[in-house]
Amino acid sequence: MRYLGLFLLTVCILLAQNSSTKEDPDVKLPNGKSQKDEIIRVDYEHNLRDAGELARLSEEIKDDLEKGDRYLVSTKTLKKLEDVEKLSKDIRQRLRRN
Repeated sequence: MRYLGLFLLTVCILLAQNSSTKEDPDVKLPNGKSQKDEIIRVDYEHNLRDAGELARLSEEIKDDLEKGDRYLVSTKTLKKLEDVEKLSKDIRQRLRRN
């Protein structure tokens, strides 16, 4: 019985050590750069580009609403709102991934 307890304790320790050291190895690209760093850099550039597009679209939506009638919204404005929603979702997904 004593050996069984010792064996179970050893197995638990080995499993704990194995799970704590199971990190993804840093994959290097052919140019020598870290793949993870490159993904983060590209995501950052996409986030900046999409944030600029969000700002432009929101300004256009504001202008459309000011020019329009309070009872009427154009389909172009609705399409811009859908684009805003898609861009913000894309940015949010990229930020959560990092």
